[in-house]
Amino acid sequence: MPVLAPARPLVVALLAVAAVLGAAPAVAEPPPPVVGSPAWTSPLGDPPTVTRPFQPPLSPYGPGHRGADLAGAPGTVVRAAGDGVVVFTGMVAGRPVVSVDHADGLRTTYEPVQPAVAAGQGVARGSPLGTVLAGHEGCPAAACLHWGLRRGQTHLDPLALLRPPEVRLLPLG
Repeated sequence: MPVLAPARPLVVALLAVAAVLGAAPAVAEPPPPVVGSPAWTSPLGDPPTVTRPFQPPLSPYGPGHRGADLAGAPGTVVRAAGDGVVVFTGMVAGRPVVSVDHADGLRTTYEPVQPAVAAGQGVARGSPLGTVLAGHEGCPAAACLHWGLRRGQTHLDPLALLRPPEVRLLPLG
């Protein structure tokens, strides 16, 4: 058995703290699901003009705004926010919707959109999904795109895909 030299007291103390705490995170709160990477872009161009931001509901069936509304003009090309596979094109509550599944269980939705893609089709970030239509309720512009983001059944802020993460270090004690 090899003989180890005596360790410094500070190193021993840090190792003891690490053993008690386990692998503690280095940030106070988790960053958004996928953040600020070149893998994501706004569906109507960068930077987006937000007419109504994401407002999460307090409960699964409570009131809120489960996406962000982006200003546009009728006929503007709507582009895929990231690489993925189109999983749905069709009507939902009387509005035409396109949904795309991405890595990490993320799904983006776009409405009202006249689709130019079909379910099962692979798309790359920035590739056309269709064109935005007029008639989104409460839209102050000529047309608004409702852009949604979910992981499973949890609605997330799609604008978080475009922001860099906020990292904060925690004190040791």
